[in-house]
Amino acid sequence: MTGSFCKAGAYGLAMKGAGRRFVYILRGDTDAQRHYVGTTAGPDRRLEWHNHGPCGYTVRNRPWSFVVVLEFPTERKAVQFEKCLKTASGRAFATRHFGPRVLPLVEN
Repeated sequence: MTGSFCKAGAYGLAMKGAGRRFVYILRGDTDAQRHYVGTTAGPDRRLEWHNHGPCGYTVRNRPWSFVVVLEFPTERKAVQFEKCLKTASGRAFATRHFGPRVLPLVEN
């Protein structure tokens, strides 16, 4: 079941270049079942941190690659969408829109 609050239009998705915050989904290069969802102001710098930073949740499953990066007009809207993607209905939304190997409904 997908909640209507997870529809991208409800969060005011911006066209590339018009927003200030990004929501991203990473997939583990060595284990495609591993994923991570986050927000940032600089996606490339953040991916570099996930792959080379000293600590954090993503250290054990390096390297990571982007599945999708979405730009939002405000940090508030990005955080709302990030939280949505971390719910069951958000995982269903991501699977439907970004592919079946993204955010599986049942995690290991």
